[in-house]
Amino acid sequence: MEIKEAQHLVDKWIKTTGIRYFNELTNTAILMEEVGEVARIMARQYGEQSFKKSDTEVNLADEMADVLFVLICLANQTGVDLTDALEKNLRKKSLRDADRHSGNKKLF
Repeated sequence: MEIKEAQHLVDKWIKTTGIRYFNELTNTAILMEEVGEVARIMARQYGEQSFKKSDTEVNLADEMADVLFVLICLANQTGVDLTDALEKNLRKKSLRDADRHSGNKKLF
């Protein structure tokens, strides 16, 4: 699926099943909640924290998809074409960081 298609599918879902978008501030708060859920799993699965009994049903892929869904909602609400934004961002990073990482001794 291309990003443009994902933006269209999320918009269609919101307007049919979700009824309407939450406002931008609410969606920003929801995005932070979802990112926190990803961070919680990462800290337990890859970091030093241990899982609690209440963490038995965690699903990293599903939580990442929740983050993507809400981010797409915000992009749709604010008129951001995520394909264009990502392409521009990658060009910026390629120019800015052309030598940055290859010279970082910590990465070798």
